[in-house]
Amino acid sequence: MNLAPKENIDRIIPLLDEAYTCRTNNLKRSIELTKKALALSRKLGSPALIAKSLSHYSLFSMIMGKYDDCLRMAEEAIKYYEELKDERGIANAKYNIAGIYYKTDNYHLGLVYLVDCITTYRKFNDYHNLSRAHKSLGTIYQYFGDEKNAIQTYEDAIAAAQKAGDLNLESNAYNPLSGIYLKRRDIAKASDLIERAIAIKKKTSDIRGLAFALYGRGKINLVEKRFSEAEEDLTKAINIHQEMGETLGLGMAYHRIAKLYVEMGLLSKAKSAIKRGLEFSSDHNIVMIKYKCYFLFYEVYKLEKDPVNALKYLELYHKQKDTVINTQTLKVIENYELLTQMESLEKEAKLQIEKAEIIEKKNLAEQSARIKQDFLSTMSHEIRTPLNAITTIASLLAEKADKQEQQLIDSLKFASNNLLLIINDILDFTKLDAGKAVLEMRPTNFRALLENIKKTYENLAHEKGLSIYLSIDNDVAGYYELDETKTAQILGNLVTNAVKFTQSGHIDMSVKKLSGENQIDQLRIEVSDTGIGIDQNFQDSIFESFSQVQSITTRKEGGSGLGLAIVKKLVSLHGSAIRLKSIVGKGSVFYFDLGLKISGKPILTVSKNSDHLHGKTVLLAEDNMINAMVIGKLLLNWKMVAEHAKNGIEAVEKSKLKTFDYILMDIHMPEMDGYEATGHILQTGNPNIKTPIFALTADVTAEAQDEYQHRFMGFLRKPIEINKLYEAFINCG
Repeated sequence: MNLAPKENIDRIIPLLDEAYTCRTNNLKRSIELTKKALALSRKLGSPALIAKSLSHYSLFSMIMGKYDDCLRMAEEAIKYYEELKDERGIANAKYNIAGIYYKTDNYHLGLVYLVDCITTYRKFNDYHNLSRAHKSLGTIYQYFGDEKNAIQTYEDAIAAAQKAGDLNLESNAYNPLSGIYLKRRDIAKASDLIERAIAIKKKTSDIRGLAFALYGRGKINLVEKRFSEAEEDLTKAINIHQEMGETLGLGMAYHRIAKLYVEMGLLSKAKSAIKRGLEFSSDHNIVMIKYKCYFLFYEVYKLEKDPVNALKYLELYHKQKDTVINTQTLKVIENYELLTQMESLEKEAKLQIEKAEIIEKKNLAEQSARIKQDFLSTMSHEIRTPLNAITTIASLLAEKADKQEQQLIDSLKFASNNLLLIINDILDFTKLDAGKAVLEMRPTNFRALLENIKKTYENLAHEKGLSIYLSIDNDVAGYYELDETKTAQILGNLVTNAVKFTQSGHIDMSVKKLSGENQIDQLRIEVSDTGIGIDQNFQDSIFESFSQVQSITTRKEGGSGLGLAIVKKLVSLHGSAIRLKSIVGKGSVFYFDLGLKISGKPILTVSKNSDHLHGKTVLLAEDNMINAMVIGKLLLNWKMVAEHAKNGIEAVEKSKLKTFDYILMDIHMPEMDGYEATGHILQTGNPNIKTPIFALTADVTAEAQDEYQHRFMGFLRKPIEINKLYEAFINCG
């Protein structure tokens, strides 16, 4: 019995809706339902329903790797949509065609189609399809190796999915985004993204998507050398993809499990897996997987010391890559008309305007960087120079003070040190940001350092009625080689932050030994508090420069916003990463792991009555008379003989008259600066050509002047640390 047209329509639309919904867990049923819908639509003679049925059929064919069917149906759908003037329909069909191109060997044309789709989806605020298109576009950028654009595009896909309220689409972008962070060795972020994706896929019963997520977790397990877990995840992904008929995902999983076997040293098993992946990718023209399999064969034969086959597959790898590039280039030329249609004169004019704006911004940025550098140089010198006098005088007075005076001096030193920490936060960030900072490892009493850090901030904590506790595992060594200053800066910033954001309770510092081998201990250092906590949404951004927790409304809880950014960079300098666990209203835990070499007690300690430097001569070039007087007094305490030059010219003249044991050279001086004066002293004929010269500087940018670094034995930053100055003399004496 024939159904009336209205009844046919009422059947067709639910069929197509169900087909689209079940694509995530039953592609074969999606195809069956769409075939029925297409037959009914043709019988009914409805162009709109025929076009929609063809577009759905095309999509499912593309997913299953039936590219000829996909292309044929998409092109037929586009004809119907053009007659109907349905722009979104045309975009949907073009999206399917784009999928063919970027999954095979024509990424550039895939890019062209996707950009066209995105333009249409934006016009209609179609966030569902916009998310799909952005995710596919991100995949192309990732193939090209353009990680920056890939990340941005995946994040655009996530944002669009959230606007559409579609968890599956949101999690689809987590998978490849996780892969990029894994490649960057940010294991924590990669793992977090992939676990979120797996949780969503299980929640929504998206079986096909779950396979991609399991593949992503398998990659992480492989990198982390958790081989059995990696094999389990990848095998599950393969089984699901085989059952679902998902070609691209299956090809990816075949290649990855082959790579796993190579890493495990199971070369025979690896070759079987590579062969399977190569045959599959050749059958379905998945070029990206194909040449990756060639490269794996090359690696296997190289490990087997088979140079003939290794060379064979290396050449095939390069040839296949070159073919991809040539194919892309030719296709772009062949489709020149399509490209020119997309790039209207209006867009070209817009690009030219944007180019001009970029050039202008670049010039402004370079000018701004120069101004910033000059400002920081001047500011650091002008602030740290008098601060140097204050801290050094306080240290000298402390040697002769009675008990009552000692309390006042301790307060002075505490206040000046706090001021110095604030200044260092602002100035040192520039050096870290420029990648100029280096670790200065030396034997350090680790337990004493931690106790000193605790004592330094106890007064700050007590003012708020808080307690600071320190816990150190018994098997943590007493002495390690470490950069004492940078370690103190990391912990100082973490403890200060903890105190700042805790109104009641306590702050805990703890050090645990995770493992130890060959005199290297792996330590976990942790600072926790019972403070306000940090919302999950802000936990990444708080490590960015000038960032503040959004809930901060009072100056009491403010700050420069650089503390945690500096912590992140300093921890990274140690080859580690700062981690955070936090619950709003309960508190936060910041922790990081360090691999430290066990050392003996430092040989050198500064003695007030040390005679090691007795009679040694020093040329002190310093234009600030207070600083000159203070440093001179310090040298006199060590029974050294100092001669003062008030500028660079005078320093050069004095250096010509006799040989000194050491030269302390201020960088910023009138008439001739320290760089130039040192250059003159190091010229042939000067009696101090081989004398150790140390740069004295209150300028945080001075050490970044690469062209001058070789002139100095080292840089001593103001305020001068007495121990470091003493060590500098002894170590080169």
